Amino acid sequence: AMELVESGGGLVQPGGSLRLSCAASGFTFSRYSMTWARQAPGKELEWVSIISNDGGTTYYSDSVKGRFTISRDNAENTLYLQLDSLKTEDTALYYCGRGTNYGPAFSQGTQVTVSS
Repeated sequence: AMELVESGGGLVQPGGSLRLSCAASGFTFSRYSMTWARQAPGKELEWVSIISNDGGTTYYSDSVKGRFTISRDNAENTLYLQLDSLKTEDTALYYCGRGTNYGPAFSQGTQVTVSS
């Protein structure tokens, strides 16, 4: 069965950076596009970014474009999200997913809190 385990979240000041990781297992990682999404308190789940199976194509939501960078290591079955120039509105629980399968039904997420 698919297993996704996020890590790397924490408390950071505005303008700071974090690097999130997602360890994947239970499926052939290199065959699937992978996604990051987030859910802020009291808000709906928001798609953040997607990367193609070979890492050659990436897309970002307008809210994070230019500040976040998605990447992957197919040899290590790991997905990454580099978060730079963080804002208080980036505070959320961040989930990784396989394609359109993302959110609390698929993994536990990692908490990112941006606060001074």
